[in-house]
Amino acid sequence: MTILLAGCGDLGTEAGLRFAAAGHRVVGWRRSPSKLPPEIEGVAADLSSPDLPPVPADTTAVVVAVAADSPTEAAYRAAYVDGLSHVLDALERDGVTPRRVLFVSSTAVYGDADAGWVDESTTAVPGSFSGQTLLEAERLLADRLSGTSSTVVALRLGGIYGPGRTRLIDQVRTGSAIIPAVPRYTNRIHRDDAAGAIVQLCTMEDEPSPVYLGVDNDPAELGDVLRFLAAELGLGMPPSGDAGDARGGNKRCSNALLRSTGYSFRYPTFRDGYRDILSGVGVRHP
Repeated sequence: MTILLAGCGDLGTEAGLRFAAAGHRVVGWRRSPSKLPPEIEGVAADLSSPDLPPVPADTTAVVVAVAADSPTEAAYRAAYVDGLSHVLDALERDGVTPRRVLFVSSTAVYGDADAGWVDESTTAVPGSFSGQTLLEAERLLADRLSGTSSTVVALRLGGIYGPGRTRLIDQVRTGSAIIPAVPRYTNRIHRDDAAGAIVQLCTMEDEPSPVYLGVDNDPAELGDVLRFLAAELGLGMPPSGDAGDARGGNKRCSNALLRSTGYSFRYPTFRDGYRDILSGVGVRHP
């Protein structure tokens, strides 16, 4: 089985290492392939360009895991809509029909739910250009591969944390963290579990559903997370006040469907994951 990682940054690299450990050939498309570990066959590719490298003829799964260069609408469109379109064009050009194509999306497609629960059956009503663009990309993927033998999967990830992704830890350490005066739920997933979910959905024998939520078991109030980090760091509790707009909206995302596939979380709650980060466990990929 050959796995093509279209976009091979930190998350793609972690997924690639897991695919390789399971015995698969892994090809990673990246602007700077020399940064990839030897387990991944790095190929120079810029997904913003329509001139992409040849797709291996025996590719059985494609993972599209891209990131915008900046938090602007134009950058999001270039990465997620145009980049995905170019990957699909390359598959069509080379006559390759993978068994599965997985697109790494985001829970931002749901917008705000006023602290209510959200799952795969919830209608996606994005409240920001980021969610709107990601939802457009999901629909593009489904439309382009409709009528083919490829199974399409959108994995909507919560906020990814892990090695090199320590924004909340840094805020607590520098004293800039603020506990929202009005409680706000947040949803997250450790990078290693996000990578594990990608591998699970690409290799499981059963036919996957078209959409999965990639979040851990514990939608947590932001204040609880900040208080936990402060206690673990031996620092004073952050103040309460105006913490600004909720980046991901106020909602609680369910991972029941992902867990029903048999996936077992290494870090089922933020406490498990952040304790490992604070103890120095884990690897940050270039």
